[in-house]
Amino acid sequence: MAGKRVLVVGAGIVGLALAWRLQRLGAEVAIVDPEPPGEGGASFGNAGAISTSSVVPLATPGVLKTVPRMLFDKAAPLHIPAGYWLRAAPWLARFVASATPTSVARVAKALDQLLHLATEQHQALAREVGVPEVLVSNGQLYVYRDEQQLAKDASSWAMRRAHGAEVVRLDRAGIEALEPEIGPAYRIGIFLPDHTHCASPFRYAQAVARAFRDAGGEIRQDRVLALTVADGRVTGAQGDYMHHTAEEVVVAAGAWSARLVAPLGYRIPLETQRGYHVNLSDSGLSLQRPVIPADRKVFITPMEGALRVAGTVEFGGLERAPNEERARLLYGDLTAVFPQARVEGAEGFWMGHRPCLPDSVPVIGPAERVKGLWFAFGHGHLGLTGSAPTAEMLAPAIMGRPGNADMGGYAAERF
Repeated sequence: MAGKRVLVVGAGIVGLALAWRLQRLGAEVAIVDPEPPGEGGASFGNAGAISTSSVVPLATPGVLKTVPRMLFDKAAPLHIPAGYWLRAAPWLARFVASATPTSVARVAKALDQLLHLATEQHQALAREVGVPEVLVSNGQLYVYRDEQQLAKDASSWAMRRAHGAEVVRLDRAGIEALEPEIGPAYRIGIFLPDHTHCASPFRYAQAVARAFRDAGGEIRQDRVLALTVADGRVTGAQGDYMHHTAEEVVVAAGAWSARLVAPLGYRIPLETQRGYHVNLSDSGLSLQRPVIPADRKVFITPMEGALRVAGTVEFGGLERAPNEERARLLYGDLTAVFPQARVEGAEGFWMGHRPCLPDSVPVIGPAERVKGLWFAFGHGHLGLTGSAPTAEMLAPAIMGRPGNADMGGYAAERF
């Protein structure tokens, strides 16, 4: 239905991509967010990876064994501070419960359905908004110290292959041919040649926002306090400064989304997994692609003007201050892989909120109990990767057009 008025709550990359696609389909779209486009949530400082084959959920069989380390080891890749244990317990229980073979297979199928065309969809989006150069198609390189370390990830790589990923094993010579500066401790590589990365997630988000505005879209800086509903149908949103009306409302507010929909009866177990990055403008390294050391759980990504080390998972909610100690761990992660890296003069650190669900599957689709309300959040570590695919999946449905995707597996009602 051309001219349909749609309000998108959230100006992160998911909301921006969706608003752009809706606009291209003929909708009259407004975006509302308390932060400027691309500056809130995780859109500004993510690792830049566009990972079409990331179909393996965080929770897999055997995850229960890792819980003690999450609770007690401050240097663990996934850590829950003592003061947050009780708050995190319900989410963590669901997380462990979802680590069954049946659940993992369901999740992999859902994520593959969403992400398998992500590279092409991002390339199309970047061309449309005038920044095709921000996407770099040099693949991604995972590195391992030995066969024992690789064996721990064997099932994950098998699952990726089963869903069509091209996975190339490399010996030390193969690693050096791609990234000769990687330290000698890493002897085995897994190369994903058809993967891409974004060399500036913030510039990408800004380009989408600029193209959206230039085409007549409106971006309003306001904090949404509540969604408004009359006679079982959404009518808009109440903000700090004004009331926003619309025929359709999409909640794409990342880690803040569950708060908005809770008054409407949705109890969605959305948790913020706080991620960190450090940027080094003079690292002394010259990388061509993201390097992911399997034992460190970080992405080391060449960005425009800097090398970014991004990773760690920390629970702590939306209000707790950033933890500089967690960010400093990233310097050790970098020098473990690149002993010669220079870490002096780094540009400080960044922390962002990844919106994560226990089963790793985002909530995408209509709210069955409230007409005109749509969900697009919970992408976890795959927000950038999943943004353009989510837009391609959801925008036609909002406009009442037939689509190819079955959104049932992403529904909020699964909780």
